[in-house]
Amino acid sequence: MTFQVYDTTLRDGAQREGLSYSVVDKLAVARLLDEFGVGFIEGGWPGAVPKDTEFFRRARTELDLRHALLVAFGATRR
Repeated sequence: MTFQVYDTTLRDGAQREGLSYSVVDKLAVARLLDEFGVGFIEGGWPGAVPKDTEFFRRARTELDLRHALLVAFGATRR
């Protein structure tokens, strides 16, 4: 049996009081998660959070993920 990990560190993990990832931090964490073999990395909410929009823009050219797929958060209901 195989399974994939869906990691939310870059979104849920960034909601802790007093914690704020920069775009550079998010890129570095995404690289590490990929090295760990995580299957899916939730990178944030592009379009709603400017820092997340910038992260996804830069991730296109700055990340060479070998294991993980980068995914976006999105709300389905208010």
